[in-house]
Amino acid sequence: MSKKIAILATHGFEESELQSPKEYLEQQGWTTNIISPEPGTIKAWAEKDWGKDYSVDKTLDEVTASDYDALVLPGGVINPDQLRTNEKALSFVKDFFIQNKPVAAICHGPQILINAEAVNGKNMTSVHSISKDLMNAGAHWEDQEVVVDNGLVTSRTPKDLPAFNAKMVEEIREGKHVEQGL
Repeated sequence: MSKKIAILATHGFEESELQSPKEYLEQQGWTTNIISPEPGTIKAWAEKDWGKDYSVDKTLDEVTASDYDALVLPGGVINPDQLRTNEKALSFVKDFFIQNKPVAAICHGPQILINAEAVNGKNMTSVHSISKDLMNAGAHWEDQEVVVDNGLVTSRTPKDLPAFNAKMVEEIREGKHVEQGL
């Protein structure tokens, strides 16, 4: 069954955390769209320096959560920090939870979920440096390569991408998760 997945990112996303899930989703025969606040291209961060430019498929002004079956939030330090203060981005993210659709976030990506008020009571993981932020927002943080909670998939770092990708696809195949909500 064909699926359409939104990948929300802006400048400074960790390259592997967008590229690897995007390729894995496309290997399933699914469509991915890179969604960003700005049109054109966004620049990746590749571990210790700037990476490649990636084409933006649609801007936040052109889409709604209803257009997609699931959402992926790559990390990086810069990317989530910018998106977590963008009201259109937060509204877009919240709508996936309201519609009970799968959401996958890795590394610093869960910072966006904190500002979208979508972590309270959820079992999650992330890069260790934001674990206290998640706990303070009401999440139950675990130091595991991948944690799933009713359609919400989270992982810690690029080394967890194989487990993250597999669980993300499993949750998307399952479809909506009525217990997810906000």
